[in-house]
Amino acid sequence: MPEASESTVVGWREWISLPDLGVGWMKAKLDTGARTSSVHAYDVQEFERDGVAWVRFAVRPWQKSTEDIVVTELPVHDRRDIRSSNGQLQHRIVVRTTLSIAGHRIPTEFTLTDRDAMGFRMLVGREALRQGFLVDSGRSYYGGRPGAATRRRNRGRA
Repeated sequence: MPEASESTVVGWREWISLPDLGVGWMKAKLDTGARTSSVHAYDVQEFERDGVAWVRFAVRPWQKSTEDIVVTELPVHDRRDIRSSNGQLQHRIVVRTTLSIAGHRIPTEFTLTDRDAMGFRMLVGREALRQGFLVDSGRSYYGGRPGAATRRRNRGRA
């Protein structure tokens, strides 16, 4: 995949993937008001490997479904206090991986949080978007959509 160019237009919501984690498709909200990206993670377990902090967590890419759960481990990149959309301050673990969006792969930091009550499993913030993306807030899915069977899985219907 090519690197993001200076002005790749994306919509306010896009289908993305996290290829290094094995997450093929996930619907994401692109939010220029959020600094850092976040992903819905659960069963978060911190541990140490060779003197370095690591975290094991599960990603459930589909809304209202437990299919295709991915369990992964990454080094802890940072820890940050993040103010959530409801105004609460949360201390979150930050990890780094590759985000694939609109045909481009970019290195991205994201926080691990419970987004189960949110409409999107992932939120892509402006630190990721500033790597060459322009958000058209009136449009969706400029980067394309997966096939109908994948979209049905996101709605909990296979």
